[in-house]
Amino acid sequence: MIKGLYTSASGMMAEMVRNDVTANNMANVNTTGYKKDTALFKAFPEVLISRINDDKKTDIKKPPVIGSLGTGAIVDEIITDHGQGQLKETTNPFDLAIAGDGYFVVQNANGTFYTRNGSFTQDSAGYLVNSDGGYLIGEDGPIRVENADDVTIDESGNVFENGTQTASIRLVTITDQTSLVKTGDSLFTGGQALNGITGQVKQKFLENSNVNVINEMVNMITIMRAYEANQKVITAHDQTLGQAMDVGRIR
Repeated sequence: MIKGLYTSASGMMAEMVRNDVTANNMANVNTTGYKKDTALFKAFPEVLISRINDDKKTDIKKPPVIGSLGTGAIVDEIITDHGQGQLKETTNPFDLAIAGDGYFVVQNANGTFYTRNGSFTQDSAGYLVNSDGGYLIGEDGPIRVENADDVTIDESGNVFENGTQTASIRLVTITDQTSLVKTGDSLFTGGQALNGITGQVKQKFLENSNVNVINEMVNMITIMRAYEANQKVITAHDQTLGQAMDVGRIR
């Protein structure tokens, strides 16, 4: 009976984590380049249940096995879905998106990161930066432009001013996306980066998050129902334990 309390409690804690992950996805539905997360679970080891107090005259030497009993669940890992988000057209010449696989490279005081968030602006010195001031990195370092009105960027990431190429955006492919780690603000670190991409750069476009609001709302409802089911099991066990204590109490 006590084992049932622990099993249900582990289920509730697992659903709490899944709820947090789903809530974070929904909170970032409008975050450019955001990639949704999914919580994966694993079960604790199962135990065999055997029947005891069988008739002593039976020839069975061992109590027959009735079946197995699960002992709860735990969050195994949280994985990120790197699927393509929908592209949205803008009027900003420094809004960039990648159609297909690939990542931009940005650099700030904390190091070098990869991102699908191509929302860039010019800083006071003319360098292209993201919302946190991180530099967009080109093949020869941070990219600087003179006049925003004369800048065009082709599908390969080459930057042109007045028809003359002045820079080339560094674009990379991550060989194993599961090794990428989120650091916030749609930035990733880790993984092995290879220069070049199979996708294409789209100027005056941004990539929306790949979160499906309807799916996440359905997930939230499912999580709530699973949490409530475990809660009811704990209540039932608690009531049964209370009744057993009343029966065994000496009056």
